[in-house]
Amino acid sequence: MPDATGLELLAGELSDAEPESVLGTLHFRGQATILADPRHIRAILQRLREQGYQHLMSVHGVDYFPEEPRLGVVYELLDRVRRDRLRVKLRLHTSAPHVASVTPDWPTANHQEREVYDMFGVEFDGHPDLRRILMPEDYEGHPQRRDFPIGGEPVLFTKDAPIGSDYTP
Repeated sequence: MPDATGLELLAGELSDAEPESVLGTLHFRGQATILADPRHIRAILQRLREQGYQHLMSVHGVDYFPEEPRLGVVYELLDRVRRDRLRVKLRLHTSAPHVASVTPDWPTANHQEREVYDMFGVEFDGHPDLRRILMPEDYEGHPQRRDFPIGGEPVLFTKDAPIGSDYTP
């Protein structure tokens, strides 16, 4: 992880290249995080790639309920030469949960963005195949949001139908 000074220098370079792209930084428990403006995410990740962060290891969603902007997307980058990790976080309002897809630049983001879309409802503009990946296509709602109702409908297990216990209790 970049130390706190290195993180500020990196954020300064990003801000110089893309004004208003960096909203802040966070260095907590040895983890370096850049807080990004969603409009500039592709440019930020491209500049970080040029800085040595060649590998996008993870894209995942976060729900900050009841705060607004509520939805978050976190990108985990890795520089294998320096053995260095960096997080880039952005936040979106639930009224307009749109951010540009990074799949054209980082093909590994394809299924990860689909999972964030499916579980949290973040729409990745420009994604080549944005559809549900874990839930059925006709499923309503996003199960990883904090206000999603707990419980739900019983699950059908057809293998147990002959013995009469084909639903969960």
